[in-house]
Amino acid sequence: MQHPRPNARRKALAVLAGGMALALAGCSGGGDPLENETTAEASGSSTEQALVVGSADFPESSTIAEIYAGALNAAGIEAETRLGIGSREVYIPALEDGSIDLIPEYTGALLVHTDPETDLVDAGEIVDSLEEKLPENLVVLEPSDAEDKDAMVVTAATAEKYQLESIEDLAKVCGELTLGAPAEFAERTQGLAGLKEKYGCEFKKFTAIGDSGGPLTVDALLNDDVQVADIYTTTPAIEENGLVVLEDPKQNWPAQQVIPLIADDRVSDEARDVLNEVSAQLTTEDLIALNQAVSGDQKLDPADAAQDWLEEKGLA
Repeated sequence: MQHPRPNARRKALAVLAGGMALALAGCSGGGDPLENETTAEASGSSTEQALVVGSADFPESSTIAEIYAGALNAAGIEAETRLGIGSREVYIPALEDGSIDLIPEYTGALLVHTDPETDLVDAGEIVDSLEEKLPENLVVLEPSDAEDKDAMVVTAATAEKYQLESIEDLAKVCGELTLGAPAEFAERTQGLAGLKEKYGCEFKKFTAIGDSGGPLTVDALLNDDVQVADIYTTTPAIEENGLVVLEDPKQNWPAQQVIPLIADDRVSDEARDVLNEVSAQLTTEDLIALNQAVSGDQKLDPADAAQDWLEEKGLA
């Protein structure tokens, strides 16, 4: 397995930390998750040969990253995590410059990021297209059955008031309602543009909320600061608060299987086998349970929830 030379990796980290500080601050509450390498070096520990597993800036991604790292370490392949890096606009460059070596991804959203003009929605076609469209040196491994999609979510009261079951129903009243979603939603093909093109849905107002459908978004929805919110389908708060997920009959959001995205020249065949075994066992029901453990009443650390899952699946 080849790794970037230590000086090259430190240089890449320095460039990313400096050039993207504002983006990281906005996505990660002001902290830079890529500065941990400096901390490790200062403490006298050497982690430069470890595979670095990154995550996006929401709990589910962090938990899956911990699962990947835990499975790798259990197999004797040294790995560490760098959590909360931010959006694809930040972590894809981090993969390309060697700051991280792999990250959990979602197939449909990754393809749209790579090929904004795509209209594919089928799971198999999306994975096949990713193999052709990804930037040089980035590859995906085997997809899991686990899937987590963006969804338009409303309260039960709003659903009853406007008789909402699907986004087609929502389109009739979008002009009266405020949508809460991450800032990137305003620019992405699957976001406001897709809702307008596929459903003719144009909201009265868009409110950017920076926690990727997390507690701030849920609170805004429950408090009626927004009437519609972009929330992931495996979010525990949906069931806990009796929220209503609107159907997406025109598939604004395509298949979204969890899949490892890796730097091709830095992840060994042995490590790939381990990651593929994780994918073979990870299900949507697992994601819901893991999210409940981390974001629900238990408030488990993602690493602890990941360890429980690995032990349950015989991968620890």
